[in-house]
Amino acid sequence: MVTPSDVTSTPAPAPKSLRPPGASEEDPPRIVPRRHAGRWLTAAVALLVFAMVLNSVIRNDAFQWDVVGRYFTTSAVLDGLLLSLWLTAVVMVLGFLLGTLLAVMRLSANPVLRTLSWGYVWIFRSTPLLVQLLFWFNIGALYPTLGLGVPFGPQFLTVKTVNLLGPTLTAVIGLTLHETAYAAEVVRGGILSVDSGQTEAAQALGLSRRRTLRRIVVPQAMRSIVPTAGNMLIGTLKGTSIVSVLAVHDLLYSVQLIYNQTYQIIPLLMVATLWYIAVTTVLGVGQFYVERHYARGDSRSLPPTPLQRLRGQLGTVRLRLSAATAADARPVTGGDR
Repeated sequence: MVTPSDVTSTPAPAPKSLRPPGASEEDPPRIVPRRHAGRWLTAAVALLVFAMVLNSVIRNDAFQWDVVGRYFTTSAVLDGLLLSLWLTAVVMVLGFLLGTLLAVMRLSANPVLRTLSWGYVWIFRSTPLLVQLLFWFNIGALYPTLGLGVPFGPQFLTVKTVNLLGPTLTAVIGLTLHETAYAAEVVRGGILSVDSGQTEAAQALGLSRRRTLRRIVVPQAMRSIVPTAGNMLIGTLKGTSIVSVLAVHDLLYSVQLIYNQTYQIIPLLMVATLWYIAVTTVLGVGQFYVERHYARGDSRSLPPTPLQRLRGQLGTVRLRLSAATAADARPVTGGDR
């Protein structure tokens, strides 16, 4: 008969297969990580496909990489790139200023302002951008002259539309009005994402509606606005290429002028493509840090930056190498023989 005094608290020795080589029975069992054969196989296939695509692009003589390098930094291409960046900046600033105004009107208790804001968003989101640009480019067919004066009375100042709206100004107007409709919905969604208790607390403190919106609601809404606004910024940069139909000398139109003379279509299109990729990459990095800035009040720990993530991975590799070196350098005791 086994009594309780015969039962010892000594744990059973771990199987030999779980102990590292040279370890005694008193050492704790070795934790074997789970094998992920499918994950490594998928990664290998993906890298193989990527290498095949990269090889086909680099070694394909039809891309004419020497021509790409020759035209990549020419003055005509750089001037077109600067105009594209300028259009993007102006359209985004004006679009979000007007869009914020429309979003406030949409959330207003005034039914007239609410209806007008909804109608604007409805019209400009329902019409293709190319149609809007062509409409504003041919606005002179509807309004040959624009005047300033008394309604239904004499006019004091008149100007011909064809002399007022050039291709670049037409592009700015068309892109801004189109962007405003989408910016209004982005800002409205961000404002609605803020908990209503924040507004109620501000009202209890006696803050005005305008100050509550500016100091409490909008800063918290930026966490929802920034990611979508970043996507809109990148989309607007690429969308500026559509103004080439109006003969605006943006990046795409500049390379079109060149390959219409040299007939080197593919390499010149690659020039524009590489510039778009470079600029959108920079904008994507900026978007990451702006999102990280506005996430400070929402999460306890900020997401690591790419540099911090790389530093952490290098630290993990260093620790593993140190552990492996220490295990190899450990002397063999008598019990290990």
